[in-house]
Amino acid sequence: MKRKIIEINRDACNGCGLCINACHEGALKLVNGKAQLVSDVYCDGLGACLPECPTGAIQIVEREAVEFSEEAVSKMKVEKVKNELRIPDKLPCGCPGTMTKTLHPETQVDCQSGTSSPPQLISQLRNWPIQIKLVPVTAPYLNGSSLLIAADCTSFAYPGFQEKYMRGKVTLIGCPKLDDIDYTQKLTDILKMNDIQKVTVVRMEVPCCAGIAQAVKHALMNSGKMIPWHVVTISIDGRMIEE
Repeated sequence: MKRKIIEINRDACNGCGLCINACHEGALKLVNGKAQLVSDVYCDGLGACLPECPTGAIQIVEREAVEFSEEAVSKMKVEKVKNELRIPDKLPCGCPGTMTKTLHPETQVDCQSGTSSPPQLISQLRNWPIQIKLVPVTAPYLNGSSLLIAADCTSFAYPGFQEKYMRGKVTLIGCPKLDDIDYTQKLTDILKMNDIQKVTVVRMEVPCCAGIAQAVKHALMNSGKMIPWHVVTISIDGRMIEE
């Protein structure tokens, strides 16, 4: 089919990479120091990359090209995240509890005996794994859920954390300081690929914990979706100081 698509003048390209960051579909990459279109199927032809190019090396042309596919973009992004974070399809452990699972707080089963736990001992955890780095962006429990994105320490600092914040939500946890990673892209992909109802962020009052709230804010902006969200701040002595 004939459609609009970007074209890059490699001679004019200075390899700055600004166009790559501007392309939400991930259609561009640097090859031998020059920007290059990965595949026609990933380019929507809207030209979000054009204003970012300082040398004017990118233009929109009309030519024969494969039709743009959002499904192909989504699959490519999933594989990219898995490769970057080295996430295997199945975690290297024989225990079923280490693989992606949707949990049901109403019936928590003991792994050894197979018996149900008394109601007062039931955890409010609805998913596994819970670390942001390990959660697949297409995990089945994400779609249609309300997300709790929490800093690791909050559950230890705040009494009643599970009842107040985890009940009815899918829980994702992380520490931007210890993980030494920007969660923005991973969270953006989760928001784009799933019908998320709302997002609750719970962070500690320490400055480094602001990173998790900023990652969520930027992910929401990048996703292009209007999803309700709010941030809760917990003090180091276990008080809720902002909600």
